[in-house]
Amino acid sequence: MQILLLTPPMTQLNTPYPATSFLAGFLRHQGYDVSQSDLALELALQLFSSAGIRRIIRHLRSVKNPGKSRHFILETFLRQQHSYLRAIDPVIRFLQGKDPSLAYQIVNGSFLPEGRRLKAIDRESLGWALGNQSVQDLAKHLASLFLDEIADVIREGIEPRFGLAKYAEKLAESTISFTPLHRALKRAGAGQGTLIDVFLDEIVEEQLKKFYPQVVAITAPFSGNVYGAFRIAQAIKLRSPEIKTVLGGGYVNTELRDLSEPRVFDYFDYVTLDDGEWPLLRIVGNLANRSRPELLRTYVRERGKVKWLEGKQSQPCTKMPPPSTRGLKLDSYLSFMEVLNPMHRLWSDGRWNKLMIAHGCYWKKCTFCDVSLDYIARYEPKSASLVVDEIEALISETGQTGFHFVDEAAPPALLKAVAREILRRGLVITWWGNIRFEKAFTHGLTSLLARSGCVAVSGGLEAASDRLLKLMQKGVSVEQVTRVTQAFAQAGIMVHAYLIYGFPSQTLQETIDSLERVRQLFEQGCVQSAFWHRFSATVHSPVGRAPAKYGIKLAPTSRQLKSAKVPVFAKNDLLFTDSKGCSDKQKEALGQGLDKAVFNYMHAAGFDLPLQSWFSIPVPEPSLSKSEIREFLLKG
Repeated sequence: MQILLLTPPMTQLNTPYPATSFLAGFLRHQGYDVSQSDLALELALQLFSSAGIRRIIRHLRSVKNPGKSRHFILETFLRQQHSYLRAIDPVIRFLQGKDPSLAYQIVNGSFLPEGRRLKAIDRESLGWALGNQSVQDLAKHLASLFLDEIADVIREGIEPRFGLAKYAEKLAESTISFTPLHRALKRAGAGQGTLIDVFLDEIVEEQLKKFYPQVVAITAPFSGNVYGAFRIAQAIKLRSPEIKTVLGGGYVNTELRDLSEPRVFDYFDYVTLDDGEWPLLRIVGNLANRSRPELLRTYVRERGKVKWLEGKQSQPCTKMPPPSTRGLKLDSYLSFMEVLNPMHRLWSDGRWNKLMIAHGCYWKKCTFCDVSLDYIARYEPKSASLVVDEIEALISETGQTGFHFVDEAAPPALLKAVAREILRRGLVITWWGNIRFEKAFTHGLTSLLARSGCVAVSGGLEAASDRLLKLMQKGVSVEQVTRVTQAFAQAGIMVHAYLIYGFPSQTLQETIDSLERVRQLFEQGCVQSAFWHRFSATVHSPVGRAPAKYGIKLAPTSRQLKSAKVPVFAKNDLLFTDSKGCSDKQKEALGQGLDKAVFNYMHAAGFDLPLQSWFSIPVPEPSLSKSEIREFLLKG
């Protein structure tokens, strides 16, 4: 039986999303013939090519009655179309690392056609921001903006839902009704879709001719992959209805846990929850007529209704074989550098082998987190020797020594053991991952991690307020986070802080105080990167399950969503009102100002500016000392 594993558009384009690799390694170990393909990459490579640009130009030229004033972005593109056609293939080769000498042409200012993004660049300021970074980095940044400009053209003239890292996400963001997505799919299936739909149809047809699969399993990790996943399944069913299609992934695990919408099964024969290895093995075992095992954590449609099959699983995740990237086009991924911050570029620049050292979260108490779900609640660590065995296996298979540990929060004791095993075996690798800012991360441990190859960590500082950290059951204090981040920074390990604003009962004053603490952490060199997320209550989190405990009230639509009696597609985000915290209008203005402030702090700028300068609404002065963080460090 031939099994094909697909990642739909769009995901990051610098490295494969890990889901299909984990599934491929497992199923091959079980003796199945497995192929895998990243259709996000395939779509990008077809769009961003001279042939793709010609098709985009023809489409834009064919639009009837474009209006008296076609948008500036499209006119600029069409006016410079020959320059785009000349540049696009060399730029792609450069971003794939296949033509590094092109960097000198890219930076000279005459090779790339300029749209609004490149025209807006202040070359002198860019040189300051890059500092001593190389010609290669400057060229990579300009080439990334060049592709962003083509994506702007696609959004403006062809498909407004398109993005380099997401596609039509609004159709899948916590929508209880499947109807909007279903309608969009019906239009595309009837030949009334966009040029992107046409590209995707052609790619699917190529995949079917290349692999002749009997089963196609598609992962949807994010809302920005869902339309693509369903569109792929639709194209498969229109061509080869006998092929069985399976849907799984992070979005499904979070949002489709109350699925009762039968129309989903017009596209997929099976929908699985949580880790996909064993559910998929049971499905293909049934279809291959092996031992006919009972299905596990799987939705099916029977007699027009959705049926849930729980099944039983006995094997822990620690028994899994290592992931396998065999079959993926590892030399075709693109390294992006849209953001100059060195920590941010880890997410988009370079090839990283993805690996998990422990399933779930060892803390699993944070009140904003989906702690009731399997991917958080079921904590199963691997042994250090097994982790390093998997590292060696992936190096052997890929030739790459960069690793991103994709754990919810890597445990300090296990990281210590893994670091020692890496050093004991004499491996030279580069790695980074997500942690909790535990006091266990002492100067001694961070130094050990650095020697083993750790270059960066990310972790949650969240609201940067002791009152709110306690309400979140985060298990850390601002003072503790300060000392831990300093330990990492002094070991030469970059630190990214996840931040939250708009948490229940968080006041305007507390938000500004949080920003002041973040400013001081940057100024003291404790963190090098950060990002603010607006709080969202979800149905699977302690806040969403007991809103009154946190002083909020669910909006009527959210209460109906939690107890819906209509066919349910997706359920996750909950609307709420917060009488003690900031208003929605304040949160909107705060989000813009917080982003501006952190963007500047990441570039070591704006430390002396008053916090009010970042905001369009009046905000109070910080209520804490301007030396609070420094005093924490002196006490340590």
